[in-house]
Amino acid sequence: MTRLLVVTAVPVEAEAVRAGLTDPTVTVRPVGVGPAVAAAATARLLTLAEAAGHPFRAVLSAGVGGGFADRVPVGGTVLGTRSVAADLGAESPEGFIPVDELGMPPEWLGGGPSVDADAALLAELRQALPAAIVGAVLTVGTVTGTAASTQALAVRHPDAVAEAMEGYGVAVAAMQAGLPFGELRTISNPIGPRDRDAWRMREAIAALTEAAQALH
Repeated sequence: MTRLLVVTAVPVEAEAVRAGLTDPTVTVRPVGVGPAVAAAATARLLTLAEAAGHPFRAVLSAGVGGGFADRVPVGGTVLGTRSVAADLGAESPEGFIPVDELGMPPEWLGGGPSVDADAALLAELRQALPAAIVGAVLTVGTVTGTAASTQALAVRHPDAVAEAMEGYGVAVAAMQAGLPFGELRTISNPIGPRDRDAWRMREAIAALTEAAQALH
């Protein structure tokens, strides 16, 4: 993974990744919270690097997220098989309609409502992090906070193991630049009714530092 760009949402995540790195060629940048700012900032970083004659060769969205309680433990590490725009779509009396079921052509969606992780990059990360849980990571603009919405997401995305707020945006920027993409998350809390007292941010940050040792 030469010239890897690791994108986090906030500085504390970036600091955690840097603390675990053993390869000085890896670049880590915090870009902000949410898929829109993550996509825009990542695209800018990729464009500036290419213009300077030092393009990145792969992009990794990394940071802390929530995990489905029956699929990944708090403090665990997740590697995304794909990043999904989980709340991009429409409400209806029958429930949520994903954007790809609204009759829009794929090109309107930037390739689709999910972006697959690069197979070679994912395989390399899996080899380096054998204890990591592998599955889809949902990107949401609103953090899930009720039992009903958690259940609906779990049913709609049976392969999902975690949710965060930036992965899909970073993935689209990487895809538009023609670069391999991956997503790595460490779990601070179970997805569900909001309970800040149950969050284990310190454990998730420590896990992020440990996982960063695999990046090069």
